[in-house]
Amino acid sequence: MNENGFEKGFDENFDKANKHISVLVDRVLQNLLALPEGPESRVFEAARYMMLGGGGKRFRAFLCCETAALFGVKPQNAARTAAAIECVHTYSLIHDDLPCMDDDDMRRGRPSLHKAFDEATAILAGDSLLSLAFEILADEKTHPRKAVRLDLIAGLAKASGGQGMVGGQMFDLLSADMASNAGNLTRLQKMKTGALISFAVDAGALLGMADSAARNSLAAYAHDAGLAFQIADDLLDMQEDANIRKDTGITDKTDKGADEDEVQRVTFVSLLGEARARAQAHILAEQAAGYLAPFGSAATHLRQAVAFAVNRDY
Repeated sequence: MNENGFEKGFDENFDKANKHISVLVDRVLQNLLALPEGPESRVFEAARYMMLGGGGKRFRAFLCCETAALFGVKPQNAARTAAAIECVHTYSLIHDDLPCMDDDDMRRGRPSLHKAFDEATAILAGDSLLSLAFEILADEKTHPRKAVRLDLIAGLAKASGGQGMVGGQMFDLLSADMASNAGNLTRLQKMKTGALISFAVDAGALLGMADSAARNSLAAYAHDAGLAFQIADDLLDMQEDANIRKDTGITDKTDKGADEDEVQRVTFVSLLGEARARAQAHILAEQAAGYLAPFGSAATHLRQAVAFAVNRDY
């Protein structure tokens, strides 16, 4: 550990905490996505396929629950809020995979939802998860104070809407040229990926009715952690592409049938190069951990979470 408290790795306690939170959140989702009778059950089946089918890291849920724990929030309240965040995240993955978006056939090692079911069902399942997220946050079971629930609803709406995740996806779809410099690419990822990660952290603080100083420190942490997470994702994607080419003997991405936009997609790795991108991810992770100094050892798992983000693999 260096002077900022950045953990270079993550230990068994972190892994246990991560698994424990995943169990709590999955339990909430199992109840909320119980299969009803009637034709609408197909939407629930599709939602369960994505939400409970395994493979998700529950990174945003972990950030929410661990931040909430800093302020003594009951685990069940944090788990409900984390479940709402996971619903929005999963809705975004379902829609990202659609033929009209990124047109991906696989997700987490299994067929994408529109492949496992059909395109119309995938759209409806994504829509249902987005709606469910706000239903969860509006419920008194999430927090007894109406003002807190309203703040959570407003925060998630902003993070997931045109000024956040949806706007970032539009930015990404328009043109690879728009992200051809570090400033534009950083803004794109702050919207598309970072906004929901930032909300996950702030949601924990909102649940605990934290003061503005604590929220500001956590916002700075979330900003740098989100960018570090995205750079790490880009590095993982690069490695996955390399593995595919090695396994199949393909030497050019265009041989895979990718369209021109996909081939020219700009990432932190393509912009900075692998070595600089990896170094930047670790710099951001260390900076993020430094913002947690006011919380002392109580924030150990949040420090380890950002280390996990930049050191993880598939």
